[in-house]
Amino acid sequence: MDIFAALSSDHEKQRLLMKLLVDTSGDSASRRDFFIDLKFQLKQHSIAEERHFYMPLMRLDATIELARHAIAEHHDIDEFIAKLEETDMDSPVWLKTMKALQHKVLHHLAEEEREFFQLAGKKLTATQKTELATQYQAEMAR
Repeated sequence: MDIFAALSSDHEKQRLLMKLLVDTSGDSASRRDFFIDLKFQLKQHSIAEERHFYMPLMRLDATIELARHAIAEHHDIDEFIAKLEETDMDSPVWLKTMKALQHKVLHHLAEEEREFFQLAGKKLTATQKTELATQYQAEMAR
């Protein structure tokens, strides 16, 4: 497996969790459980992705700006999570914020998969792609 397949697999989990979350209502057990899962997925993914995908790409002129942009978007996503944690799950504001988070994450994933993966794919060797996937998956398993 290469780094792109490893990242894409986790992106699919995030898409599914967000879809399930926006279909919940009120302060329900399922909403709480899905939110806990999503927070964990997004946090672990951003840490592992920054260490084992973005950092190696920060060393390359062709990909440094995309890596910086992606890291900034991770920060924006963290802010949405913090706002959700401070908002009552029964509140309509919670669902509105969750939908805004979903929009932000979907934009980030699409941009990453469409643009960043293409450029990084040209800059990384096959060995690097495999090694980065191994390191990324080990970090995710912690």
